[in-house]
Amino acid sequence: MSAQKNVPFLLSRAGAVSALTIAAVGGSLLVPGGTPEAHAASSHAGKALKVAASKKGAPYKYGAVGPSRFDCSGLTLYSFKKAGKKLPRTAQQQYNKTKRISASKRQAGDLVFFYSGRNVYHVGIYAGQNKIWHSPKTGSWVKLDKIWSKSVKYGRVG
Repeated sequence: MSAQKNVPFLLSRAGAVSALTIAAVGGSLLVPGGTPEAHAASSHAGKALKVAASKKGAPYKYGAVGPSRFDCSGLTLYSFKKAGKKLPRTAQQQYNKTKRISASKRQAGDLVFFYSGRNVYHVGIYAGQNKIWHSPKTGSWVKLDKIWSKSVKYGRVG
């Protein structure tokens, strides 16, 4: 049975809150209201996106790089490492290392960098539909959120 045919079963068995994580881990990048942009830019980006989604609910901890706690750049570093790609440690360093892409060319699995002035202060993994997987702040956890700012830039891991 295909992953998409299993979705109603998964929803009834796991609850709507867990269905996205199950779908992502199960091999389909299903995002509520998903469109073709929800398909990963490349195989490593798709794997990294699945890894990030699988960490849903993991607590935020400043400086943590997994496997059970993360800060924002720790989640992206961990996710891409599991996908076979190496990233530097901090959001700013990751920004400096990735290829700049326009918002119109962004694809699931690209990195989303939030900035103020010249400084990058946060990073997440684009999931499609203007949403990111990220580990936002103390007292929070890894989750899927809408992009809340217009002060973002996009980067693609090479």
